[in-house]
Amino acid sequence: MIRILIADDHAIVRQGVARILERTGDMKVVAECDNGVDALNWLRDNDCDIALIDISMPGMNGIDLLKQIREKKPKLPVLVVSIYSEDQYAVRLIRAGASGYLTKGSAPAIVVESVRQVVSGKKYISPAVAEILAGEIGDPGGKLPHETLSDREYQIFLLLASAKTVTEIANMLALSGKTVSTYRSRILKKMNLRNNAELMHYAIEKQLSM
Repeated sequence: MIRILIADDHAIVRQGVARILERTGDMKVVAECDNGVDALNWLRDNDCDIALIDISMPGMNGIDLLKQIREKKPKLPVLVVSIYSEDQYAVRLIRAGASGYLTKGSAPAIVVESVRQVVSGKKYISPAVAEILAGEIGDPGGKLPHETLSDREYQIFLLLASAKTVTEIANMLALSGKTVSTYRSRILKKMNLRNNAELMHYAIEKQLSM
């Protein structure tokens, strides 16, 4: 029996994914969490064969949760299931240790197939992600400005681009306002932008969102 943890802040998504997986007969959802902190707490005292996590969650988002899982349970496969398209997050998260990336619009058969593949020890690379990776291999120096950011910088960039203030971001990420301001300055410098308005314009132009 494949034991599965699902972390997503939408109950209807958790229940829908659980229904798809448990219909196979050899998969069982052993825990459902609506935020990253609860998921991490559950994993401290319990075991499963795979974790399915969303990106946008309160308390601790999927990016930070993935990093914590990699640190505390490095052998646990993590499959990211997100509303965001592959070109926004997939390669970044796979490089950070995710075993695969699915969009929430994926067909049920793909969800089941990806879970089986990841639990068997393989990576799940969709055709869309494979195309992105192939493009990077063919043109390794052709990165867009936002692709040069670290994971934390990218996270803060998206929050700034969504009109969040430095104080709001600091509270969300449990950082000091000074630290967030330092990240903001670094992001603007790396991306050759002057202010938050240009960050927002860039995010809209590239269809990037948190």
